[in-house]
Amino acid sequence: MRHSHGYSFLNQKSLIMDRDAFFNSLWNQYIQVTPQAQSIQTLFHRQGETVVNDHVAFRTFDIPGFDLDKATELLATIGYEAFDQYRFPDKHLRAKAYSVPDDSNAPKIFFSELICSELDHDAQAIIDVVTSTLEGELSLSNLTGHYPFKKPTYDQYQTLANASEYAGWLSTMGYQANHFTVSINHLDSCKSIGDVIALLESNCFALNMVGGVIKGTPDDCLVQASTIADTVRFTFADGIEEMIPSCFYEFAQRFTDPSGELFQGFVPNNANAIFESTDRQ
Repeated sequence: MRHSHGYSFLNQKSLIMDRDAFFNSLWNQYIQVTPQAQSIQTLFHRQGETVVNDHVAFRTFDIPGFDLDKATELLATIGYEAFDQYRFPDKHLRAKAYSVPDDSNAPKIFFSELICSELDHDAQAIIDVVTSTLEGELSLSNLTGHYPFKKPTYDQYQTLANASEYAGWLSTMGYQANHFTVSINHLDSCKSIGDVIALLESNCFALNMVGGVIKGTPDDCLVQASTIADTVRFTFADGIEEMIPSCFYEFAQRFTDPSGELFQGFVPNNANAIFESTDRQ
């Protein structure tokens, strides 16, 4: 279903309500495993800021019914359309960016998938085991916090994460918002990404240093930074309990593109580094 100007007012209103409920549910689940995000929001609120979400991100395997094609179909039901796509060869990923064409206030969505066939035989075999319990198809409610996989053993997890940190993360965290993103453009007291980083560092939040704390330059029309993921306790299939990476918080500042419009897309080099916010430390 495409969200277009052809819908009646009531249908558009229903979509907006569904979208709001979806993001509220996402946020409530996200802060359960990412307490730093709530703390950082509180920090901004104390500065008198209203925090606006630039985008939210999801991860999945390229398994039919749970892949990007299915994600595109699902997101269309709350008014989203894909407007760009990306490849990350060294991480064996592809991704799409989504927005709501007639609502510039709606957060963008960045949805990526792991190309399982590009991993080595051992990693593929573990993914086959982990995903053997998948049934039906991915749903919007699944995205708000759902663990549909067969738990890996600790050794399987380590083998998988050594092949792909992304796969290791997905095998333990399942479906949920991988990160939310503060729109620096909507902040008042923090005028730039430098101001945001200074505030975070002065309050002892650990930041992703891959490629430098600031990813990108104004020439890219997008600069970003992110925290290091929080951790949660996970019990593996063999009974071993370990702390594993959960989710993180991102910060994005957008600039005007050559046409004079505020850039809405994503920069692959930036995203490539930000994926590593959930790497095992």
